[in-house]
Amino acid sequence: MEQISWADFAKVELRVGRIISAEAFPEAHKPAFKLQVDFGPEIGVRRSSAQITDLYQPMDLLGQLVVAVINLPAKQIGPVLSECLVTGFHNASNQVSLCIPQHEVPLGTKLL
Repeated sequence: MEQISWADFAKVELRVGRIISAEAFPEAHKPAFKLQVDFGPEIGVRRSSAQITDLYQPMDLLGQLVVAVINLPAKQIGPVLSECLVTGFHNASNQVSLCIPQHEVPLGTKLL
C-alpha cells in the first residue's frame, strides 16, 4: 500500500450530502444511476454517476445522506457531467455499499 502525506489527505474534500434525485442511467457502459446530491447552501447541488445498482433502487436513495469527494475535476460520463464522487465499499459479492453517516449531520459537513 502506498502511503500519502497528511498534507495530501488534507486536500481531499470529503463532504456530507443528501441525495435529492436518483434515476436510471441506461447510457452508462456499466449499470449506474444518475444522482443529484445537495451539499447545502455553501456548495449547492452536484451531479454524480454511481455504480450502485446491485444494492439500491432509485426511490430508496431519495433523502439518503452520503459521503462524497467534491474537489475532483468534473468527469464526463456519457451524457452526464459527474461533479462529485459518491463513496462506497465493495462487499464480498463485489456490490457497492454506500458510505453513509450513521446520524444526521448538516449538509456540507467536512470530514475532519
